[in-house]
Amino acid sequence: MPSTPRKHALPLDQVRRYLEPGPVVLVSSCHQGERDIMVMGWHTVMEFSPSLIGCVISSANHSHGLIRASGECVINLPTSDQIEAVLGVGSTTGAEIDKFDAFGLTPEDSEQVGAPSIRECYAQFECRLHDDRLADNYDFFIWEVVAARVQLRPRHPQTLHYKGDGVFMQSGEVIRRRRRGLK
Repeated sequence: MPSTPRKHALPLDQVRRYLEPGPVVLVSSCHQGERDIMVMGWHTVMEFSPSLIGCVISSANHSHGLIRASGECVINLPTSDQIEAVLGVGSTTGAEIDKFDAFGLTPEDSEQVGAPSIRECYAQFECRLHDDRLADNYDFFIWEVVAARVQLRPRHPQTLHYKGDGVFMQSGEVIRRRRRGLK
């Protein structure tokens, strides 16, 4: 039997570096004419139909107030070639600058919500608040995706995945395994 590599204790505040589930996204919001964009590295699919997404939006984030007041946002999926815009958005506050203008991102009208979509992103998921019972205690929001758009090509874009401390991974090789009954 091959030997198992030895494991070392991991500080608990670093667990997320191994369990972050999905790609980095840019969340755009708007309320009473004020707009913002924030970076989010953690979100989770909670249901397929209706399409429900759960996420934490910290009350320390400027976007939190806009999102809480409007009950809407757009989850925009950037690709790895947009890393500089992602870093810029994540390193600044919308309380001081217009992030669309500062980072060369184009706001475009959404179909179902008042928050703008980001034209340069690969995909856009317009969301309305579905459940905020955990928002007061945990800043946890559950969104229903009410409209979605995605580019046709490439079919599997290179997305960014945040590991913490300024370290990102790109999505890797696509592996297909089709079996009867596999969804």
